[in-house]
Parts: sequence; C-alpha cells; structure tokens
Amino acid sequence: MEIKSFQRTEGDVNLSSERGQWQEANLSPATMEVLEEDSRYFLHQSMSTPCLNVITNAEGIYLEDMDGNKYMDFHGNSVHQVGYKNRDVVDAVKKQLDEMPFLPRRYTSPIVIELARKLAQLAPGDLNKVLFTPGGTSAIGLAMKLVRKATGKFKTVSTWDSFHGASLDAISVGGEGVFRNEMGPLLAGAEHMLPFNSYRSILGEGDDSGMKGLDYLAYMLEREGDIGAVIMEPIRSTDVQIPPKAYFKRLRQLCDQFGVLLVLDEIPTAFGRTGKMFVHEHYDIVPDIVVIGKGFGGGIFPMAGIIVREGLDVAQDISLGHYTHEKSSVGSAAALATIAYIENNGLLEHAAQMGVFLKQRLTEMMHKHVIIGDVRVIGMLAAIELVTDRQTKEKAVEAAEKVMYLCMKRGLSFKVSGGNVLTLVPPLITTQEQLEQALNMIELALEEVV
Repeated sequence: MEIKSFQRTEGDVNLSSERGQWQEANLSPATMEVLEEDSRYFLHQSMSTPCLNVITNAEGIYLEDMDGNKYMDFHGNSVHQVGYKNRDVVDAVKKQLDEMPFLPRRYTSPIVIELARKLAQLAPGDLNKVLFTPGGTSAIGLAMKLVRKATGKFKTVSTWDSFHGASLDAISVGGEGVFRNEMGPLLAGAEHMLPFNSYRSILGEGDDSGMKGLDYLAYMLEREGDIGAVIMEPIRSTDVQIPPKAYFKRLRQLCDQFGVLLVLDEIPTAFGRTGKMFVHEHYDIVPDIVVIGKGFGGGIFPMAGIIVREGLDVAQDISLGHYTHEKSSVGSAAALATIAYIENNGLLEHAAQMGVFLKQRLTEMMHKHVIIGDVRVIGMLAAIELVTDRQTKEKAVEAAEKVMYLCMKRGLSFKVSGGNVLTLVPPLITTQEQLEQALNMIELALEEVV
C-alpha cells in the first residue's frame, strides 16, 4: 500500500526515518520483534501504529520499557495527573471491583451519585448536572446533542487546529487536518473560525490582535441565526495556546447576546493541570457545558463526561448517551479517588508553583538558545516553540524531532505538537528537582542539534 506524505502535527513521527534510526540504536532485537508483531495485527494509523516502543511498567512519573530503560513521562496522553499506579486510585478500583464491578443501565449506585455531587460542588455557578461516558470523544457527542435539543439549532462554531476527538462528529467540529483530511463530507453545520493565536501571527504580537477573531465571531453569530453553540478549548493543550481573560470574557458576552451556548472542551486540561481544578476558573466565567475526560479516571479507568447548567436538563424524552458504561461504578471510584488525591496532597497549589518555576526557567533557556522562538506556560503545561528564525518564525520541524529523540535517549518522553512545539505535560506529582532534570536534558539536546 502506498504511503502518502504525512502531516507534522500532534506527535506525528511514526512514519519518519528519525524514528527508525532511534529504534535501531536504542532497542533490542527482542523489543523489535514485539513491535513487528504489534504492527502485524493492529491497523496502521498516523500517530499510533507502528508503535515507538514496548512498555512493561508505568509507575509514578516513569515509564519502563522491555529493555529496562526508564523515561520520565511528560506526555502521558494527559491522563496521569496523579501519576501512574497511584496507590489511592488503585486501592479504590480494587475495592469497587470486589463490591460491584458493573452497574447495568436503568440503575444507580451511591458511588456514582457521590461523584456527580462532588463535581457539582467543585464546578462554579449553576454547573450542577452531569452525564458520564467511557471517553472524551463520546462526551463531545453528548454536548453536541444536548446543544441541539436545548436550542433547536444545529450549527456550531469551533476553531481550526482544535482537537475534540476522533469520531466523525468530533472531527467535524475539530480542526486538525490529520483527522479530517480525505474523510469526505463531515457533519453539516460545523462552522470554523481562526483560533486566537492565528490572528496574532497574521496581525502581529499583542493580545489586541488575538481579540480580532471575536469580531469575526460576532459577525458570524449575527449573520447565521441557527448557531446553537461555540465549542472551544479554553487552553489548547497540544501547543499550549493561552488566550487572555478578556478573550473569554467577551466570548461569554457574545454567546449571551446571541443566545448561543458556550461549550468548553477541558478533556486534557481539567483536574489540576493548569493549577485550577477547571481551566475556565482562570477566566472568571461560567460556561454552559464543560466537557471532561482523560485524567478524570486517574490514569487507570476510561472516564469522561459533561457538566452542564441546571437549565439544560431538557432531554428527558430522548437518549443523549445511553452508553453501556454510562454510570460506571469502577470508573466513579477511580475518579473520586483521583479528585481526593489532588485535594488532599495540595496538587493544585503545587501545579501553580511549578508553573512559576517553569516559566522562569524556560524564559532563561529562550534567552540562551536562539532556536527557541517562544515559551508558553500555565501550571504544569508548557510549550517550547522551536524556530529557524525568530523574525520569520519558520518552524524548526526537523530540529524538534531530533530533540525529542535525543531526550528519549537520555530518559525523557514528551510529544511534539504542530511540527515544532515541544509540549511538556508532566504529572502533577513531579517535583521541582525532576522538572529541572528534564529541562537540563532538553538543553543538552538543543545544544547538540544547533
């Protein structure tokens, strides 16, 4: 089968020659045999199969491969806020497996109600109704169906380059070409606008230029009377784009003005990643629907869902989800233990403090290395953007991939986003000393590449 050219997007390196060279130099013949067998049975797809390595253990902030090599995991698919094999989460799951491993539809259980109550207590304003699903993509589907039911309108506005999941409805509102390209007609009514950072790159630096996108959104909302929702990532986790508070303040005002629901996708960023339990808390707004997932299950159980305003409880006559694992007893136990661990161990405060450290340290690195065009940090989520020239901001794609593999060789794993952004997503339990160790590895790699 002919392999067409592939896009450099979210960690898209599994078809590159650089990967093959790294594997040949760092993996044993036994590991390569396992990878070949995996490739034989699993469908190939960008950013997945063929796989990079064989992992035999994940604990704390570390992955361990089949050859005994350990890696600090600053990728983790954004599920490992409380670290791998977190004892509290593991014990809660084991206990629930013994008590009641599965809750059939039509029934409830105190533990799922406890989780719903906890989310309602944590979320601001009147965000006090929930519905759970087994994964973030299906939670996006729930939100889109609820929007149609509540508003009677089928159109949505989202941004190019955004990611909201991999199903057909989710890639319709999403904006990444690696998911959308050559898929044929997508969901009708999925309109798009440029994201905040694109206006800055077109019109120049400064928050005012980024705000221009909302002028266009206002035009869209006034012109198109059948838009039911704006769906947006409050912080884009792939390459860490962080709009200012004023952006979301005005976005909330526009949605209210035109009777449009505001849906925020916090699947990879909620539960402490940014130093707050929910990202929208940074903006002092209350969205109509918050979509959660990934770290919600403590890095063990697939859990996702939506938290919505009380007034949106309007779908009793239809099934929004009706998923087999909609009210998972085991998933609820994992989620409750995860939230408790975050609260009891001060991980929100720790993430905020480490964000200050990361910002300072990465800014120092940018002053030393001309290949770094920008750094962006919020809590324990950071981006290092590599460029060939700071004036033109041309992407240093080859260098970014080389840096990633040099760091893997030294024991640090992270993802490359947008072709040239080193995206660091460390577990919230990562210490300052461990962060310093990881940043030293990146600096050494930058020196080798340049």
